Amino acid sequence: MASVIHYTIATEAEKSPDFRRVLWTGKHTQLVIMTIPPGGEIGEEVHEVDQILTFVSGTGEAQISGSTKQVAQGELVVVPAGTKHNFLNTGENPLILYTVYGPPEHADGAVHKTKEEADRLEEEGKDEPPSS
Repeated sequence: MASVIHYTIATEAEKSPDFRRVLWTGKHTQLVIMTIPPGGEIGEEVHEVDQILTFVSGTGEAQISGSTKQVAQGELVVVPAGTKHNFLNTGENPLILYTVYGPPEHADGAVHKTKEEADRLEEEGKDEPPSS
């Protein structure tokens, strides 16, 4: 029997201000924490997987399929596979969120300190999810 896997997201975010950090990867889903600096963004993208984002602290803007919505602590946004989206930090503090991908989207254990590093590793094919 597997042991309980437990995270306190605020504590995980305080440990390291990495842009993206994979906390856990399962066969069907993946848990990732992100810290977007003031004025920063995830970057417009489209995934082939479903994504659920939950905002832990900060304020931002969700841009999904041409619609814009303000987001803040305690809110959750669902981004179905194939949907163009971007999330921007519009506040003075880091925008911290966790996201669940189904199936996994990133390499197991990946840590990307900056958006630039994340983009580069994706372009180089070094951020691929585990094969099922």
